[in-house]
Amino acid sequence: MTILPLTFAPDPIFSEKVSLEKKVTPELVALAGDLHDTIIDEKAVGISANMVGISKNIIVIDMQDENQPPHIAMINPTITKTSDETQSFTEASICFRGISAKVTRPSKVTISYLDLEGEKKILEADGYFATVIQHEIDYLNGIIFLDYVSSVRRGLLIKKMKKHNKKA
Repeated sequence: MTILPLTFAPDPIFSEKVSLEKKVTPELVALAGDLHDTIIDEKAVGISANMVGISKNIIVIDMQDENQPPHIAMINPTITKTSDETQSFTEASICFRGISAKVTRPSKVTISYLDLEGEKKILEADGYFATVIQHEIDYLNGIIFLDYVSSVRRGLLIKKMKKHNKKA
């Protein structure tokens, strides 16, 4: 079990778009395992590789809920379809400590990705599961959950996060 050290905001890696992976390698498979160990240790539901400072196009999700799929690793995940219907959840991040924001996103998404065997997969997700997937894919595209709030609200949240980080 390897717990990877998190990269914390305001690191510039969070504004960088990650390149597509050319193929699934043993190193990428090992990284998926380490990412899973990290979210379990953090009691989180999802993580992207850039959240641990690694510019690889992979996310791992484990809803830790028997009503959802078991943990899943997605390489090169791409949202191919979204619903017109939206939903709002309060989102936070293990890399943006001490803050959260209400974010509105499509309530249903279809995702194309490669699994750990290099097979192309299609997944349809809805509800909170869809929000988690969109949140993690955003990280790969240089987008953070604070990009969905007003600039004034974002400034206040970043100030709050910096204050929180000084206390930690």
